[in-house]
Amino acid sequence: MNLAELAKSEIENFGEHVAIIFHDQQWTNLEMRGAAKRLANTLRSLGVAKGDRVIIQMPNCPEVLQSFQAVYMLGAVVVPINFMVGEAETAFIYQDTGARIVISSNDFLAKIQTCRKQAPNIERILLVDAEVPEGTLSYHQLLNAQSAELRMEPTRDDDLAALIYTAGTTGQPKGVMHTHFSLYANARMQRDTLRLPPGLTGISVLPLCHSYGIASMNFGMLVGGGRAVVLNSFDIDTLFAAIEKNRAHIIGAVPTMYVFMLLYPDPTKYDLSSMKYWVSGSAPLTRETWERFRDTYGYEIIEGWGLTEAGANNSVNPLEGKKKIGSIGLPMQGTRMKVVDTQDRELPENTAGEILISGPMLMKGYWGKPEETAKELKNGWLYTGDIGYKDQEGYFFITERKKDLIIKGGENIAPREVEEVIYSHPKVSEAAVIGVPDNVYGEAIKAFVVLLPGQEATAEEIIAHCRGRLKTFKSPKEVVFLDSLPKTLVGKILRKELRRL
Repeated sequence: MNLAELAKSEIENFGEHVAIIFHDQQWTNLEMRGAAKRLANTLRSLGVAKGDRVIIQMPNCPEVLQSFQAVYMLGAVVVPINFMVGEAETAFIYQDTGARIVISSNDFLAKIQTCRKQAPNIERILLVDAEVPEGTLSYHQLLNAQSAELRMEPTRDDDLAALIYTAGTTGQPKGVMHTHFSLYANARMQRDTLRLPPGLTGISVLPLCHSYGIASMNFGMLVGGGRAVVLNSFDIDTLFAAIEKNRAHIIGAVPTMYVFMLLYPDPTKYDLSSMKYWVSGSAPLTRETWERFRDTYGYEIIEGWGLTEAGANNSVNPLEGKKKIGSIGLPMQGTRMKVVDTQDRELPENTAGEILISGPMLMKGYWGKPEETAKELKNGWLYTGDIGYKDQEGYFFITERKKDLIIKGGENIAPREVEEVIYSHPKVSEAAVIGVPDNVYGEAIKAFVVLLPGQEATAEEIIAHCRGRLKTFKSPKEVVFLDSLPKTLVGKILRKELRRL
């Protein structure tokens, strides 16, 4: 199969309809597919062939969606880059993929030109702007000169469709290899699990350079008949105004976005009554955020979980059924999950261990890293590195990342346990804890705290709050106040940056 067939089937099933809304302009599904075909012919004329990698490096916009489809049609490989990462990481991805073409915009040209000095394989730069500088190519001028008649390259299920680089929260990023079928399988699992009706209007604010956004894009095409209101940045007024104007029904977001929604001074300013589903993933959602959002806006956030290596969306709380606060929910249909100890023995209910996941949505492996692949893919199971447990009703809970556990005096302490307590302080907006060297216990607990606007607090106050709810042994020894926590593009806290501090 070829992932580009999802868009073709959607048109066959639902006919022409408005599919994309961006900056108050509308594109139908036929217009988007026609543009994708013209871009595919453009790329083919520039020498892109089956298996070649093509880099897409810009915020959400219709051209990003067209580029995904065009690259799939050629049997080439999409490489979506987080446009916010630094030059070193960008240059590494350029080199690692061996890509020859970058599709981007003027906003990122300076970074691209700097990075290509270290990656001479980059030959062509296509820019989507109305005017482009000498030495680059105009995306739209090239498209306008091409035909929408296209001979789509045949692909097998196992052919590579996308190289999605991990965010590098713990080290150098790795290229996660997803096939046409693994990404399709993930979209099908979402459809069969969620059973959403066609024709919904969704808010697309998740970055399409991230696996969470890519999974949501494929899922939306598989359900069909709907509209995506595409936002290229996260701003509360813009988001809420888009919901009100378009009578939107669903949004996929990350916990940080919900934290900022709770900081919004006038929760009743916009009519959000059309919204049915507020979904959260990519990072842990605290009980405090879940309860405050319900009390402030009247909606229950639907928390899910997934990994880039498994297509991003792998478990979720029921949309209409029983939701458990703090749980990542039940496995998607067709997904297997289990909890094992350090000897790979499956553990009973309510016993913490490493969560393993299996199914047709798993990655093919890491690009150019067979040893890394062998460490995390064993006998059809992905070793997630997430520590958690399954309760008696089959709901999974994550307590911590394996690499983030703090070992104090020989006892494992999950940062999330401490963070949940800090979040419950009425002056706290965000918090994260890490382990730091300690001469007595090996590691001590250090907390980083962001206060709510206008609030003041002392380290002693936060520590006393923790000691009133935790054993002194698990309470922070030190508290540092920051204006914001370092995060990835989709809201995961970068603990490695906190450790550098």
